[in-house]
Amino acid sequence: MILKETICYTPAAEDRTVHIYLPDDYYSTEECYPVMYFWDGHNLFFDSDATYGKSWGLKEFLDSWSQKLIIAGIECSHHGTHRLDEYCPYDAELMGTRIHGEGRETMEWMTCVLKPYIDEHFRTIPSREATAIGGSSMGGLMSLYAVTMYNDVYSRAACVSPTLMIVEEPLRKEISARSLTPDTRIYLSWGDREGGDDPHSPFAEYVSSLNHRMQDFLNSKGALTSLFLQEGGRHCEADWEKQLPVFMNYLWL
Repeated sequence: MILKETICYTPAAEDRTVHIYLPDDYYSTEECYPVMYFWDGHNLFFDSDATYGKSWGLKEFLDSWSQKLIIAGIECSHHGTHRLDEYCPYDAELMGTRIHGEGRETMEWMTCVLKPYIDEHFRTIPSREATAIGGSSMGGLMSLYAVTMYNDVYSRAACVSPTLMIVEEPLRKEISARSLTPDTRIYLSWGDREGGDDPHSPFAEYVSSLNHRMQDFLNSKGALTSLFLQEGGRHCEADWEKQLPVFMNYLWL
């Protein structure tokens, strides 16, 4: 079942909707569940809520999957390009748009406000080992930032088509100063058609090398990683949906 709850997103002093998935037997048992947090919660479950009219179809996947989880997906800002600011830990630029990095404040809120709220109001397993985070594009970047900078809180991350190219250097520098617990699991992916129809274009080759470099770097820090190239994959929810069994099985089973 899907619940929608309102919570104050304090960095912007405005209410945001949290899209929450509960296993169908939630109210008929006393079981406690792991939790996976997602960015862009409006894109997860229903096409009618999704920004571009196509969701990840996450509810249908979870309803038939063997593992039972609670999902908490927070909506981003829908004002202009402010989502980019919220979902980037550093000042940067993306396709001519200047980003004023507010990702640190966003991550503090996610960890210190949203997670305690979910743990208080639902039967969760609050431990690090039972807590994951995921997202796509800028949400994929934020998921990588979360699992490395808040490694004592999140043990797994799905970084789907993460926008690494705009912040590779500062992100690697900051991760270098951190220690990662050896059981940390990180999924990195990209589609070979994200930059156009040619899977061998200079952009496609660059994104491939970037993800391989990041995998090597994370492995050197002791993390467990899975790198997935989606052949024919574009930068959209319809293709990210196809990766659900790949990264969910890797992270949880």
